[in-house]
Amino acid sequence: MRTEDFDYELPTGLIAQQPVEPRDACRLLVVDRASGQLDHRTFTDLPEYLSPGDVLVVNETRVLPARLTGVKDETGGSVEVLLLRERYEDTWECLVKPGRRVKPGARIVFGDGELTGLVVDIVEESGGRLVRLSAGEGRVLDAVRRLGEVPLPPYITRPLDDPEQYQTVFAREERSAAAPTAGLHFTPALIERISAKGVRIARVELDVGIDTFRPVAEEDPRQHHIHSEHFTVGERTVSDVIAARERGSRVFAVGTTVVRALESAFDPERETLVPREGQTDLFILPGHRFEVVDALVTNFHTPRSTLLMMVSAYAGRDLVMRAYQAAIAERYRMLSFGDAMLIL
Repeated sequence: MRTEDFDYELPTGLIAQQPVEPRDACRLLVVDRASGQLDHRTFTDLPEYLSPGDVLVVNETRVLPARLTGVKDETGGSVEVLLLRERYEDTWECLVKPGRRVKPGARIVFGDGELTGLVVDIVEESGGRLVRLSAGEGRVLDAVRRLGEVPLPPYITRPLDDPEQYQTVFAREERSAAAPTAGLHFTPALIERISAKGVRIARVELDVGIDTFRPVAEEDPRQHHIHSEHFTVGERTVSDVIAARERGSRVFAVGTTVVRALESAFDPERETLVPREGQTDLFILPGHRFEVVDALVTNFHTPRSTLLMMVSAYAGRDLVMRAYQAAIAERYRMLSFGDAMLIL
């Protein structure tokens, strides 16, 4: 297995800069793993592939406005801080620019002193910083919400008309540095149609990190270090999934983040899904045995990415690459705000 096996030529003109409106009007490439057949549909057709008793599992995490711009207290130099995950109470692992000039002990001021950050350590594995935040008044997260911006992927260069464009209709608690983008295609009307068919919508949480945008640099992807992400699979979701399996219904995962959460909550000794909360560094590559997911709704992913490798593990590398080439030939819109795939 080589990283170059998951490379493809992505025309920059196909990288979507804005979501379509309404969101469920995007295109849907349906991929049948058994037959290899590819069908070109629209996302509003998704309910046709669902049956009564199926479970649709979504990620309910919300994107935190985690990009903060401040100044170094000593020099007044501009500093950009991207919050990645909270390691301890009010202490966050961050990406800091320009990082090499921001050492432990540096103090960063945001706004008019509404929020300050003290750099307390360098995170060796990522080159990021641990920053202890404190608010002038109120809670730290309240200050972050006032001062921060939603961090968009680097390939989206056009500002959003509305920050809610980068939030799913399922979003609840602000915890992520990036959106679980497969969920962006759903609208309240589509959810009503899905529920009316007798399909159960279950929820998990996985806090999406910025590592999702980073291509694998190693020649052998098995040498790649994937960052851990916090996840929660609750008792109600476990009950819904197990009940679906017992009656012969299917589990549809909305996005690679849902796959990662569900597979991380599978207990191989008990051979069942269990309620679980914690950190996962599960890196799903071809050869992985999927224990929970029967179908996958996903976006088109960047070349050489861990997400493309996961999708290839699920559907087979050759079929996925053929599907990507078909999508490019048909000028599908790609990446976070782009069109979708349904893999059956």
